[in-house]
Amino acid sequence: MRVEMSGSKIARDLLAHYDVHARRLPWRAPPGANAADPYHVWLSEVMLQQTTVAAVGPYFEKFTVRWPTVEDLAASADADLMAAWAGLGYYARARNLLACARAVVADHGGRFPDTEDALRALPGLGAYTAAAVAAIAFGQRAVVVDANVERVVARLFAIATPLPAARPEIRAAADSITPDLRAGDFAQAMMDLGATICTARNPACGICPLRQDCAAVRTADPAAFPVKAPKKAKPHRLGHAWWIERSDGQVWLVRRPDKGLLGGMRALPSSDWNAAPDATPPFVAQWQTIDPPVAHVFTHFSLALSVHTTHVGLDHVPAGAGEWWPRDRIGEAGLPTLFARAADAAMKEMTDDARN
Repeated sequence: MRVEMSGSKIARDLLAHYDVHARRLPWRAPPGANAADPYHVWLSEVMLQQTTVAAVGPYFEKFTVRWPTVEDLAASADADLMAAWAGLGYYARARNLLACARAVVADHGGRFPDTEDALRALPGLGAYTAAAVAAIAFGQRAVVVDANVERVVARLFAIATPLPAARPEIRAAADSITPDLRAGDFAQAMMDLGATICTARNPACGICPLRQDCAAVRTADPAAFPVKAPKKAKPHRLGHAWWIERSDGQVWLVRRPDKGLLGGMRALPSSDWNAAPDATPPFVAQWQTIDPPVAHVFTHFSLALSVHTTHVGLDHVPAGAGEWWPRDRIGEAGLPTLFARAADAAMKEMTDDARN
């Protein structure tokens, strides 16, 4: 009974704070509305996975202008959507986005289902996204736990079990304080609290609306929660990419396989990425190697990509499927960040060579 009463007080205090201090975001309804456009909620939640609000804002605006409804998004070409997503990273999200939009149109008449279980059955919707859409878009009671909420709850209850093993305990604690009414506002209030006050470093406990109920505040170091297991060192891989520029300023681009890392994205021809990749170029030519390699960090490994450049004549056609793309419009090709940086390095190198 004590936990239930504490949970009610926590929800009441947090919602009162949210009514005054809620962040104004383009995909949100005002506090108290307890519902928002399901398409906007779903789109924003997918974009926000492992990505900041500041980074998502311009992409959300671009997507909703170009594809105002889920039907519009479902009808888009795969290549157009992948190009529009370029720069947001974690490209499997873009493929899942398109698959989900098409399922909503084909199986649900263009309307998102309004229950957590039915949302969970859609392609690419995990437990978090399904709960977030159910609560925020439809006002259903659902336990919504993202990284910000995880941190807030771990501190509120001073959960000492290290992550990721603590997640079932954190979810149970979040369930104990989630109210039946205004569950969507509560979820967003928890997110806001974690993003603006209960931050990973230097939490502003003095202005937190939940400080009186927070177990971590009563410890010597609230920032010590959540407890994290030691990080494992990321493996390091090597790779090669080839910049093939025709005498008329066109560059040869390929499309990566649909499945796998950066699947379906336009890219430079490249090798596999491993400890000893095949450095054999696509054809015999005078290749120049850019020094240093382009460094990039993925979720599970770091990569050093050696970029090699060459010029070819108008009649040259590299083996395999690909397309010639104007060098001066390379920014419109929708290259993922790794290959956009490789392209920048190649263009700088070739411009410098031309001047010398």
